[in-house]
Amino acid sequence: MTEQVMAAIDGSKYSEGVSDYAAWASLALDAPLTFLHVNDNHPQTAEADLSGNIGLGAREHLLEELSQLDEQRAKVAQEQGRLMLKGASERANQHGVVEPVTRQRNGTLVETLEELQDEIRLLVIGKRGEMAHQDGDHLGTNLERVIRTLHRPILMVPEVYKKPEKVMLAFDGSKTTRKGVEMLAKSPLFDGSPVHVVIVGAETGDNRSQLDWALKTLRDAGHKAEGAIRAGEVEPTLHAYQEEQGIDLLVMGAYGHSRIRHLLVGSTTTEMLRKSRIPVLLLR
Repeated sequence: MTEQVMAAIDGSKYSEGVSDYAAWASLALDAPLTFLHVNDNHPQTAEADLSGNIGLGAREHLLEELSQLDEQRAKVAQEQGRLMLKGASERANQHGVVEPVTRQRNGTLVETLEELQDEIRLLVIGKRGEMAHQDGDHLGTNLERVIRTLHRPILMVPEVYKKPEKVMLAFDGSKTTRKGVEMLAKSPLFDGSPVHVVIVGAETGDNRSQLDWALKTLRDAGHKAEGAIRAGEVEPTLHAYQEEQGIDLLVMGAYGHSRIRHLLVGSTTTEMLRKSRIPVLLLR
């Protein structure tokens, strides 16, 4: 099946941003756009121990009512999802996307995306879902699970859309980030956008050689590219550079073999994703 931009939406406040960034990516990549909504139909009501003083007939009647209630909830959730998909599709139309596809599935988001990943060229997802804690620095558990499970590029987006005009690549010379440079060089997603390549580390001959390779690769592809080697801790150094240069989108490897690796594979949520106020494109 043709690889497509897939946007995962729900009832969270991030869904509008997801819709807008997905439309931008679909148009830039000239790829079909699919909006996905997943109904998690896990039972909402725990089955209580009704064996006490409740008679058999009463218990059967109560269980039947609970079953009917679950069916009603499922129907309401399905209709809500259908309306969300319709709204996202109409929003994409306003950006110029013609006939986006809408899909509604039952199950869990992670399992559904894993099943569909062969169809995905780029996944667009919000920083948090509707059931997540609303603390601004909190990261949705679904997002963490998706990052660990999916072997496709993932664009994590904020609530409000802003067309990316300056891109920064967190580069460490690893296989993943070298692939990231090559992807940036040839991807129409970033045509015309200045690309900043940043290495966090010491000013060594090896780091300078790696940076020169990255800049040459980008410039040979027609990009305006700038580079920097900055000493310091990875997360605050990258964020400081982003603020200093007015970066609109950060690209980094989801896995690597350097200090950046620890930002994304620990058992807790990562600082880079938690504190980012701009879209982050994660590469595998």
